[in-house]
Amino acid sequence: MTQSEVTTPTNLTRRGLLSAVSAMSVLSLSQWPGRALAANLDVDAFLALSQRLVGQDGVYEDIAGAMLKAFAETGKEDEVAALAAGESKEDLANAIVASWYTGISPDPDDLQVLTYTEALIWQAMDYTKPMAHCGGGMGYWADPPAA
Repeated sequence: MTQSEVTTPTNLTRRGLLSAVSAMSVLSLSQWPGRALAANLDVDAFLALSQRLVGQDGVYEDIAGAMLKAFAETGKEDEVAALAAGESKEDLANAIVASWYTGISPDPDDLQVLTYTEALIWQAMDYTKPMAHCGGGMGYWADPPAA
């Protein structure tokens, strides 16, 4: 094989390196609008969305923060932001309501319980209380319930 038949790799020049780095930074901005929208969705906005969806004002901010983080970890932060902005996303709205009522993380692979005693199911089923949760003060069971 002669020297002219052998291909040599192109030499990387400073200009080529700067062009490649610039292109990578521009490509990373291609997802900027969705991330910017999601970044604007804070816990208060998610709390307002949750209150609207469940029809109650009695949802807790600390639980909303954990729930928003759980939805973000499933990759649905942009969809949640769009839902809060007024887009119609029925499946996601149902998932948010289900998380509030069950207290379970929206990620099916996550075994984390966001809340147990404050899950809205206990308000909907006012005839019962969370298992292993005391229903009152010491000796409350001795008095008959009010008729």
